Amino acid sequence: MSTSRIRTPCIGVCSTVFGDTVCRGCRRFSHEVVDWNAYSEDEKRIVWRRLDQLLTLVVRNYFQVLDGERLAAQLDYQNLRYQRQMSPEGWVPELLKAAGRQPLRYEDYGLQPLPTADGLTPRELYDVISRECHALNQAHYDRSFARPVRSTGDLILRAAQEKGLVGSSD
Repeated sequence: MSTSRIRTPCIGVCSTVFGDTVCRGCRRFSHEVVDWNAYSEDEKRIVWRRLDQLLTLVVRNYFQVLDGERLAAQLDYQNLRYQRQMSPEGWVPELLKAAGRQPLRYEDYGLQPLPTADGLTPRELYDVISRECHALNQAHYDRSFARPVRSTGDLILRAAQEKGLVGSSD
């Protein structure tokens, strides 16, 4: 990350105003959205690091970044906005979103799609990655702040209840 002032991850699509504990736009926790301007630069870096690590984890299920410099150069050439303080994997969703339903020659961007990406348009991949990343951030929030659990079994039961797979124990 640069030594300049750390920018907000906000993309102008905030769902925390509707009661979400994890923003569907930037994936920060609701308290991070509210308190962002009061955070120190180190605290902001910690948030960015978590967002990048979780997004990278999901993107690596679908792509291998072979050449991050080529990806950055292509994104710049296409005039696409991406968060430079993130890893190259963190830039992939912006490319997918911009491409929409048109096919991409991923090798031109320094990317190697994995078999899990086969048959999906860039927009479909963007949607899948976004959903998975949001779910991962939500699970992190739940584990850390919202609902302490006594065991993995409790966590599995709660998830099944939320999906309507089993009845509530209330």
